[in-house]
Amino acid sequence: MYLSKLTFNNHLVGARRLIASPYQLHKAIMRAFPDADDGGPGRVLFRVDHSGNSDEAYLLVQSEKKPDWQRAELLLNCLALPPKSKPLDLKFNKGQVLYFRLQANPTVKRKMADNKVSKRLGLLREEDQFLWLKRKAERGGFSILSCVTTAKEMLEETKAGNGTKHKLSMLSVHFEGVLKVEDNKAFLETVRSGIGSAKGLGFGLLSLAPIRG
Repeated sequence: MYLSKLTFNNHLVGARRLIASPYQLHKAIMRAFPDADDGGPGRVLFRVDHSGNSDEAYLLVQSEKKPDWQRAELLLNCLALPPKSKPLDLKFNKGQVLYFRLQANPTVKRKMADNKVSKRLGLLREEDQFLWLKRKAERGGFSILSCVTTAKEMLEETKAGNGTKHKLSMLSVHFEGVLKVEDNKAFLETVRSGIGSAKGLGFGLLSLAPIRG
């Protein structure tokens, strides 16, 4: 596993456009990884973060395979600094306590009026969002000790394919808090695979940090 950090140059129109379009950003990121003929990219998760109260935006990318950012020319042209990548040595112990950050798309599947087609709907109430995360934690080998939501918004995106365009509306919720590892093997798989839906559009990356002091 690898973790990369790429700092955007927000003065560039191209950078602002990429940040505003998860679909185009996904396409730009994937240029750094092998295509299907060369074995495929493996699991790639990403998230756009902002530095405190500043306007600086940066991109975190967690990948199964080592990226070659020189291949992602469109993305490189939008950066203020050279990309930084490092190997991730993911090892966890049962009972370990960690800070976490997660941008997620908390949803639930509901059958429509015809009772035949299911649709994924965003969970708008904060109570439902926390219950959603709790369920994901129980299945993912960890428990939530404390958690707050730091930002919520609806993201609108237009995705093109097969000669048509589809409008997407996605609920984005930022969770931050403290978790406890309950099952180290299950938790490792959760970190590798991400949490929730719309992972290809910048959701699901679980960032972790040790608790100091």
